Amino acid sequence: MNATEFKIRYRTANLSERSLAQQHFLDLCEVLGHRRPAEADPTGESFTFEKAVQKTAGGKGFADVWKKGFFGWEYKGAGGDLKKAYQQLLQYREALDNPPLLVVCDTQRIVIHTNFTNTPHTEYEMLLEEIDTPQNMERLRALFSDPTRLRPGVTRTAITEAAAAKLAQIAQSMRSRGLEAHAVAHFLDRIIFCLFAEDIELLPANLFSRIVANTRGDTVRFSRQIQTLFEAMAHGGDFGADAIRYFNGNLFNDSAVLDLTVPEIEAVRQAADLDWGAVDPSILGTLFERGLDPKNRTQLGAHYTSREDIETIIEPVVLTPLRREWDEVRQSVETMLKRDTVAARRQADQRLQQFVARLGQVTVLDPACGSANFLYVTLQKLKDLEKQVIDYALSQNFTAFLPEVGPWQLYGLELNPYAADLAQMTVWIGYLQWLRDHGYLVADNPVLRSTDNIRCQDAVIDLSDPAHPQEPEWPKVDFIVGNPPFLGDKVMRGSLGDDYVAALRKLYGGRLAGQSDLCCYWFEKARQQIQDGRCKRAGLLATQGIRGGANRKVLERIKETGDIFFAVSDRDWILDGANVHVSMVGFDGGTEQERVLDGHPTPEIHINLSGAVNVTQAARLSANTGICYLGVMKAGDFDITDAAAQSMLAAPNPHHRPNSDVLRPRLTARDILQRGGKGWIIDFGCETTEDEGAYYEAPWQYISANVKPVREQNRRSRMAVKWWLHGEARPGMRRSLTGLNRFIVTPEVSKHRIFIWLDAVYLADHQTRAIARSDDYSFGVLQSRVHELWARSQGTQLRESESGFRYTPSTCFETFPFPEPTEQQRTAIGVAAAALNELREGWLNPPDWMREEILSFPGAFDGPWSRYVIGPGPQGVGTVHFPRLIARDPDCGQKLATRTLTNLYNQMPAWLVNAHKRLDSAVCSAYGWPSDIEDSEIVVRLLALNLEGSK
Repeated sequence: MNATEFKIRYRTANLSERSLAQQHFLDLCEVLGHRRPAEADPTGESFTFEKAVQKTAGGKGFADVWKKGFFGWEYKGAGGDLKKAYQQLLQYREALDNPPLLVVCDTQRIVIHTNFTNTPHTEYEMLLEEIDTPQNMERLRALFSDPTRLRPGVTRTAITEAAAAKLAQIAQSMRSRGLEAHAVAHFLDRIIFCLFAEDIELLPANLFSRIVANTRGDTVRFSRQIQTLFEAMAHGGDFGADAIRYFNGNLFNDSAVLDLTVPEIEAVRQAADLDWGAVDPSILGTLFERGLDPKNRTQLGAHYTSREDIETIIEPVVLTPLRREWDEVRQSVETMLKRDTVAARRQADQRLQQFVARLGQVTVLDPACGSANFLYVTLQKLKDLEKQVIDYALSQNFTAFLPEVGPWQLYGLELNPYAADLAQMTVWIGYLQWLRDHGYLVADNPVLRSTDNIRCQDAVIDLSDPAHPQEPEWPKVDFIVGNPPFLGDKVMRGSLGDDYVAALRKLYGGRLAGQSDLCCYWFEKARQQIQDGRCKRAGLLATQGIRGGANRKVLERIKETGDIFFAVSDRDWILDGANVHVSMVGFDGGTEQERVLDGHPTPEIHINLSGAVNVTQAARLSANTGICYLGVMKAGDFDITDAAAQSMLAAPNPHHRPNSDVLRPRLTARDILQRGGKGWIIDFGCETTEDEGAYYEAPWQYISANVKPVREQNRRSRMAVKWWLHGEARPGMRRSLTGLNRFIVTPEVSKHRIFIWLDAVYLADHQTRAIARSDDYSFGVLQSRVHELWARSQGTQLRESESGFRYTPSTCFETFPFPEPTEQQRTAIGVAAAALNELREGWLNPPDWMREEILSFPGAFDGPWSRYVIGPGPQGVGTVHFPRLIARDPDCGQKLATRTLTNLYNQMPAWLVNAHKRLDSAVCSAYGWPSDIEDSEIVVRLLALNLEGSK
């Protein structure tokens, strides 16, 4: 039979559904040259008529035709209700293994509904009279042989991005007219919900779109009709000839309408053309918030956090214990059913109903909920689990249970009023979407519930009475999840203000270290909720800095009152549209027995979010104190160029002292790693008085103009009063370096842990660590693999591994157990270290490309340049002759630009590898270890030495 014959045969057919279905399908197989079900699959396991299924809403049913991995098919008699047929297929869908296509038809038309993951729902309708067109035949062939050819080309993500962009355009236009921001947000929330409601047929078909189309040139009429619609949705009733459901809910608790301009109404009309039923609530709120909030508009078009990212923390914290409960319930039910008695079935039925009721009582709080992405994903996961339970009950022939999980179980705290307003809409759209997608009817009385679960407030401090700050109370819930704000200690004052930060530090002073990042306050509040019995489990995100330094204190407290059962130490994340790296931490009161770290089971998760040997036990060693320091923290513009320094060095002063007393070359981490310029710094030491400093005219004039005005605005009185001194001048470091011609320096943060020698006239910057040792032996031990492994285990990873880790004196250096070598071993380490340094310097500064330059300027014999002073006079002032290497010529300078330590260690040439091997072998020998010892064993042995040495 060909397509034309098929069309003729069924043009006048008026058979019942039962009489029609199988013959129609067999004829269609013949037209397409496709084997019939009995021919293709005699067993009926993957292609069959009358496939028995369990309906989602209860009871058994039969799909008229089913081909596994291809389609489910439902027939209706001539003039039958194909929408009803589609609803039936939605209830069969899971039992049919979620086929990519759902087909309904009668004698006059075939409608193919797509059912692909993460794509919008699309319909392909084929009328009988057009069945033989090339396009329709191609669709039918794809239906039977390759469903992916019918996959919609536009994803849910693309639709959501387009929808959010269009609404953001309207929001910006309204705000530019001076309309109040929160009123704009609330009004547009209701517009979004109406667009969504009409596309999933909660409103009469195309009702909202018709209003917009009919009134777009008449702004007054548009406002009046929209207000009437909002009133009808709030209470239920009529809108013209259309009956409107009772929506209720906070979205429509007032019918206030903001006037739109003609262009804005046209933009709403364009937005209405999109498929709002396919929007993804997990990202819609974020995207729309960016468009609403002027502070976030620069992020339009930037990346956002995906549902899969959010599930990474939701699954182990919320779903794992609930799935565990469900497994226990199912096993107990199956045990009861094996008894095969009426009493046992009744008991099993009650057990299942109790668990469904239990899921309907689970409560979740996101204390930094934003536009409710975490809450939305949590709701979806809870609904999926609830449906799994209900489907199981149906498969055992129990009475269908009504689903109970809904948005009313979700709680949120959010300071941003834009986001707080969006949050409620996000979870309700997600909830209604889930019901539609799974074939459940939406309640009519009312469609939405009024809740006040999403509160617009500060989650960690209540400043309603500024003189008496208090901790705000969080709702009592089962689970806490979320993504607290990421603000580091050093930027909190600039972002939040001095008064806010001071009040926050004071309020939590006995529980958190004063230098804690902002997210730590959410961790501490969640920990307290668990300790007080107001929560069972929590899962929060943090910057990677939570694993070290002052931040680690909050994880220590979590371990003291409970435990960490889940962690991801390093994961890509999206923050304000940018890629960052975070840590995820799941914790409870200590009841969870299973622990998972970075996706793998582990017996323990330590406070540095590692599962290996617990190096956080390491104690500071007295032998290592007073050696390693942070460099100076300037807290002002004390840096000057080489040209400015040369001019100042040559200038005289009224008290006949040289400016070299207060001018020194400076070194930053970038200078170490990337071959920085010839920087200088003005340095008045630690004790210079204002009167004494003023004698150094040129340097004093410079800092008076560039440092003093800024310092006088600083609330820290010491910084304002002694404005000519560095913010942290490091007197301890200066004392320890006294008498040394050179000292060891390493960057605070680096990918490769590199140590270099620095002449003692240099001043180490706060981005470096200065180590008061001048011997090759100490340099060699620190530059060895042994010390690097220890430092990495104690330091804090910064973002991704490429960005490096932070070297902290108290944890990386002061806990490190040096070996106790023989004199021969000490010498061997020193020789290997000197050889390594000489090779590196030869590569960095090839003699053929360099020349020595001698800087000459006045210098005092008792000043920082004393070692280079020649011919001091009666007052102890002579001439400094300071040698430094510079490029031989511009061509050599250009070639030297790529000769950096970072590039060298990225390349790791063979000669460098061999030099490090010789050094590592010498250091291991001093510890009494084999040179091929495993990295993990080195850390274990170093910890043992530390614990022994700290007794």
